[in-house]
Amino acid sequence: MNKVKLFVLIMLIVAISLFATKVTIFHINDTHGHAWTFSEYKNPNIGGFAVIASIIDKERAVNPNVLFLHAGDLNTGVPESDLLNALPDIFVLNRMKLTAMAVGNHEFDKDRSVLEYQMSIAKFPFLSANIYKNGKPFFTPYIIKNVGGVKVAIFGLTTEETAILEPLYSSDLEFRNAIEVAKELVPKLRAEADVVVALTHLGMGMEHEGDYTTSEQLAQAVDGIDVIIDGHSHTKLAKAKVINNTIIVQAWEWGKILGKLELDVENGKIANWNWTPIPVKLEGNEEALYVKVPLDIFAKMGSEKLDTVIGETKILLDGERAHVRSGDTNLGHLITDAMLWKTGAEIALQNGGGIRASIKPDKITIRDILTVLPFGNTVYVLKLKGSELLKVLEYAATIPEGKGAFLHVAGLTWKSEGGKVTEVLVNGKPLDPNKIYLVATNNYMAGGGDGYSLLKENKSSGYDTGFVLADVVVEYIQKGLNGKIETYDDTPRYIRK
Repeated sequence: MNKVKLFVLIMLIVAISLFATKVTIFHINDTHGHAWTFSEYKNPNIGGFAVIASIIDKERAVNPNVLFLHAGDLNTGVPESDLLNALPDIFVLNRMKLTAMAVGNHEFDKDRSVLEYQMSIAKFPFLSANIYKNGKPFFTPYIIKNVGGVKVAIFGLTTEETAILEPLYSSDLEFRNAIEVAKELVPKLRAEADVVVALTHLGMGMEHEGDYTTSEQLAQAVDGIDVIIDGHSHTKLAKAKVINNTIIVQAWEWGKILGKLELDVENGKIANWNWTPIPVKLEGNEEALYVKVPLDIFAKMGSEKLDTVIGETKILLDGERAHVRSGDTNLGHLITDAMLWKTGAEIALQNGGGIRASIKPDKITIRDILTVLPFGNTVYVLKLKGSELLKVLEYAATIPEGKGAFLHVAGLTWKSEGGKVTEVLVNGKPLDPNKIYLVATNNYMAGGGDGYSLLKENKSSGYDTGFVLADVVVEYIQKGLNGKIETYDDTPRYIRK
């Protein structure tokens, strides 16, 4: 009997291989300017589009039915990319034959002209079906590709949270509920295609539950989606998720992993599938020269300025995503202290999501600072009554760990318990609700970014200094700290219970 079962299984596999079409989907997300191979602290030579290209090319050599997708957040994170508005990334993704990219929230980091420029030079569509302007979709909602005779529909969705995260350059747009949009669109795509893929920048996991749709919620609420290729939450998966017969995958961040989803499609349906997260490392892999050579040229542009040494640190200045979005770090303290040093303000406020990297013990270059603070934010100074500042802190106390709105401060210490503020000291003295305080922040928060609407309401009480925050930190290290960091205050300024 066992031999019979084994024979039947073998024959089934052979039948699928003979009559099914193999479609391979490679995917990346949240690359944030990491087009080049880079090194993390104690983790050298990882990532890089040239390595990714070589891996994809090997598959294309044996199987022409390949799609290559990006699930959003192409922008912001590496100076060589940021200074050129992601031209290096888009130039080589064109060469790598990227099929499509979802619109991420960081595609709105700069003014609309930059986004329009990026779309004009891209040979792939920017997809989002739930971003509207004047009642019409602002981006291409979906595409349908014929892949070896299999019709694959790919539609994009962008997190509704973008309206809160990126208010400066998205306020004229409407971010519709992703589930409602998908419920209308998917039946249409099901009638036109064999396989329906949602290319989403929604995120997954507990930290994204609330008012904004997650990819898990999308899969649960909307029937008929075969695959969700997701981004936004920088989630590292060991295996794919399956919810409501929908395969959900995500490829971590920064091109450290290349997702590979293999679909066997038979009679217009997925008969079998397999997902593999491929580590992207220089060791053991080739680099595609048609990608590496132009990236090397882009890297040389402006490198002399970027590599200027401004100081040295003997300690790790901690800007790790998980840390700056959940608690105080010495780097968060340094940045807020720099604001006070430059402006003479009494208090400084900085969102953890604006701190994008650590600085390892070594010489500190301008490149390092721009990697930590890539957004080009300027320092904004405004006036707040103590009672208004308390409301800002009351909002910050409700921010769950892991969110970019987590607040870093200078000039004050404070405590909260159960989401309620219990103590606030400004320069060691109790907060005076009637006193007017001079507060320095970044122009993103002053514009209401990350939900700090009260700062936006009081924006007219102050002014934009025009000082780029990254430049302020450079100057503070050079002059305020005399270019040497042997220790730095990491005593918690915020205690949460």
